[in-house]
Amino acid sequence: MDARRALRGLAVRVALDTTILVYAEGVNGRPMEVAALDILDFLRHRVTLITPAQALGELFAVLVRKAGRNPADARRAILAWRAVTQAADTTDSVLLAAADLALNHFAIWDAVVVCAAAEAGCQLLLSEDMQDGFVWRGVTIVNPFAKTKHPLLQALMP
Repeated sequence: MDARRALRGLAVRVALDTTILVYAEGVNGRPMEVAALDILDFLRHRVTLITPAQALGELFAVLVRKAGRNPADARRAILAWRAVTQAADTTDSVLLAAADLALNHFAIWDAVVVCAAAEAGCQLLLSEDMQDGFVWRGVTIVNPFAKTKHPLLQALMP
């Protein structure tokens, strides 16, 4: 079955990892900011964007520690992301599933993001720094900046 047929008729939900948010905030330079914003702008009209609470917390930390923003500005940034995406909470079931996933695959906090995406019913998790193509409970991790687009992401893009 091709990717377009696999996604046809689904209410597609796409989760965002911290790296995507960080790039969109301009922390790693203008070229990555433009690339991230172009992807998000395109997807926001076609899918439901989900941001795991863990990713918002990590974004706050990066904005304050790496980008040198004051905490009030970092807070405004996470509130803005919360306003344009749906949040995926870190529940006790997400944390327990993440502990299972962290046994063999990811660090615990990356596992929390993956498991929150799964619990939120996402088909894709956009991340540059997790294992591209890895699938967990129906969520496929996709690097949106890869030279060759994953078929599921390509099915959503022009």
